[in-house]
Formats: sequence, C-alpha cells, structure tokens
Amino acid sequence: MTAWSRGRRSVGQTIALVPTMGCLHAGHLSLVREAERRADLVVVSIFVNPSQFGPDEDYDRYPRTFNEDRQALENIGAAVLFAPEADKMYSAGFQSTVCISRVSQGLCGAARPGHFDGVATVVAKLFNIVVPHIAIFGEKDFQQLAVIRAMVRDLNFDLEVVGHPIVREDDGLAMSSRNRYLNRAERKSALCLSGALQNARRQVQDGERDCRNILRSIHAFWAVDPQIMVDYAKIVDDITLVEHETVAESSILVMAVKIGQTLLIDNGHLLPAT
Repeated sequence: MTAWSRGRRSVGQTIALVPTMGCLHAGHLSLVREAERRADLVVVSIFVNPSQFGPDEDYDRYPRTFNEDRQALENIGAAVLFAPEADKMYSAGFQSTVCISRVSQGLCGAARPGHFDGVATVVAKLFNIVVPHIAIFGEKDFQQLAVIRAMVRDLNFDLEVVGHPIVREDDGLAMSSRNRYLNRAERKSALCLSGALQNARRQVQDGERDCRNILRSIHAFWAVDPQIMVDYAKIVDDITLVEHETVAESSILVMAVKIGQTLLIDNGHLLPAT
C-alpha cells in the first residue's frame, strides 16, 4: 500500500483516503465522491478495528459485507481498496497507543473507555501506511472527527482532514451501518434523533438561546417513547466539545440514544452557517 502511494505521489498525483469499517451505504459512498472531487486518486480502507470495541460491544456481530463493498467501490471508481487483516495491523507485541486527552472525554467517550484511543491509533496507522494528502470523514461521528482533527494538528500530520455532512434516509434518520439491527418498531423510534434536532432548531429560530431550555424540551420529547434509552444530549462547541450555556454559531447539538440493543448517534448545528 505504501509503495503504491509513494509511487503516485512521486509523479505529482494527489491521494484522498476514506477510512471505513465496511458495510458501506450511501453515506460512505458520498464520502468517496467527495474524495474523488478533491484528489486524483481515492483509497478506501475497510478495517473493523478491534481496539475501538469494548468487551461488551458488537465487534463479533458488526456487519461485514466485503464482496458487496468491493463491488460498490469498483462501480464508483475508487482506485484502491485497502483491507488489511487485524494481525497485520496489530502484530505480536504491539504496544503503542495514541491518546487524545480532552476531546475524547465525555459524550461517547464517557461510556466507552479506550474507544477513542483505539480510533486515534488505527487512524494514525492508516495515515502512515496510505500517506494521503486528504482524509475524508463523515460528520455523523462528530466526536471522532474532533479527535482526528486534534491528532492531526497536535502531531503535525501533513494532510488535510475534511468533514462531510451527514447523509440521511428520506425520513431523516442518519445513515448508519447499525441501522440494519433495528426492527420495524425500533426503526420508527430511531426518528427521535432527527426529530429532536428539528425541534431544537425551531426553538432557536423562534429566539430561544438558553441551552438548558432546549435540552429540557428534547428530553420531554423523548420521554413519551419507552423504547428510547437516553445516553446523552448536549449542546457543545464544534471544536473543543465544551458545553455551551447559550447558543452560538459554533453550537452543535450532539445526541446518543439506545433503541433496543442498538446505540445510535446524531448531531447538527443549531444556527445556519453564515
């Protein structure tokens, strides 16, 4: 992989990397299209990273659809599919970890100790192996994006990190590989996330700026459905992830709920971009 990338870079071609864990959907393919727009060649990695799964999480049952993913990437025109085996990424005696200390705390990091260390470590390895000029990440995993941006800035990686907007189903549900775990009733309950975001934006449009009032309204909106188990709902700064008391241009609503056995996340800015 590295030899291929260095060869392409040596003749002046630019490379964009789209890191994924596979089970590709339209949201992933939108990242590939954005990568194709920004670079000469696109590398898509598929690697279900064991170091970012906790002992009680869904590593073994995480959906793996390699043949379908490969065909989709061929159809869309990606140059390379990089799909290493776990024992090649983490050889015997592996002992190094990248830890991004502040933005990895709280939100999803509160309930998943070590998760973002696993994310940062594997992404650092992918950057070193693929040697891209650009890396494209979806904004749905907003804390992950903040962690990667902090790592690239702090460790002087020579590449640009691009966040790509959330791609949604027709009814508003953010696309996710885990949506396939939901049964029909759970799928309906999962719309609580996009519904809460729309509710919050309406309040802001009507003049509400107190984050506590907005969050109280969201929890009341969710309370009517017993299938919704709330992990968190917070309004935070879109760079530092520090909680806001008053809505500002940088305020982003970040949410996580469990529907049945499936943890779902969503987010969105509360004020339109200027």
